[in-house]
Amino acid sequence: MLIDANPIGWLKAVGSPFEIGQALGAQGRAAVHKHLVHSQIWATVTDDRYAATVTRLMENARQRFPAIWEELKGMADGLDLPRSSVFAWNCRGDILASVPDGCTTVQRPGPTIHLAHNEDGLPFFRGSCFILDTHTDNCVDFRSFCYPGSLPGHTFGWNDAGIVKTVNNLRLRGCMPEIPRMVLGRAVLSCESLDEVVSTLSDNPNCGGFHFSVAQVGDPRLLSIEYGAGRSSVRQITQPGVHANHALHLPHFEQVITQSSSDRQIRGTELASRPEITDLGILRDIAITGLPIRRDDPADPDHENTLATCIFSVSESGVDWSIYDEKHSVPAYQSQTEHA
Repeated sequence: MLIDANPIGWLKAVGSPFEIGQALGAQGRAAVHKHLVHSQIWATVTDDRYAATVTRLMENARQRFPAIWEELKGMADGLDLPRSSVFAWNCRGDILASVPDGCTTVQRPGPTIHLAHNEDGLPFFRGSCFILDTHTDNCVDFRSFCYPGSLPGHTFGWNDAGIVKTVNNLRLRGCMPEIPRMVLGRAVLSCESLDEVVSTLSDNPNCGGFHFSVAQVGDPRLLSIEYGAGRSSVRQITQPGVHANHALHLPHFEQVITQSSSDRQIRGTELASRPEITDLGILRDIAITGLPIRRDDPADPDHENTLATCIFSVSESGVDWSIYDEKHSVPAYQSQTEHA
């Protein structure tokens, strides 16, 4: 239900994976051609020096996730850009240890599980991001926040199997990628149980780093899954907490911990221990000391700004959800999804 005018779009896409991808590409085409293809990060990721890696990742994705491969092909068509360049962009976190994909997640277990999340990304995409709402015959339908030019699944989203997820970038060093982390993130949106989510992310971890917080209607577990660089770690969350952009429990790896991620982790953890502070209050915190949780500075050192915030409540019977843009105190979208 639309509550207030906002810069976050809503795209309803119906059809085959290729047709979903085409719609996704067409929706983001103007912003990608205006901003992304002229950026330094695009030039770096699509450079010929990574061509062999991209080719290997592309072939592995085609063989292991053919429907997602079709989505990528359709997206390249909708974007009117070379398939290899679009695929390279969707492998950015596998090619580079540090990319401008941020985010902060608040995790609260209990009889009703609460997940809240700031989606932090490239500032030039403000006003061009959207929720993709899919309707297909042969796959679990889902809704997911999307950046122009990127697959759904590496941000926050929820599906008709009652799975809710939020995603944080991890900056892992020494990855030898075989499958794109964003392809695995997209695959999670098609899962029908938390155990299937765990299997999807644990069986194919030779990729860049991601952290997932996942819950499901009717399942008492709130899971924290960190994966990448050939490893995965799954923990059940039993106390309120926060996760920023560095791994907290993935073993035996090297990572980049930026000042922003460190400050957000410390400040968010402290705020999450105070029951009088709401999840939205945590995610919109702009502490005087350190770098803030809510990120509005055009000169942000990680080149990220908060573009959306989501609040999920997952119970035995359904999901209550609200999506806020970066400015308003009233949700841009909110609703309840009941599950039998």
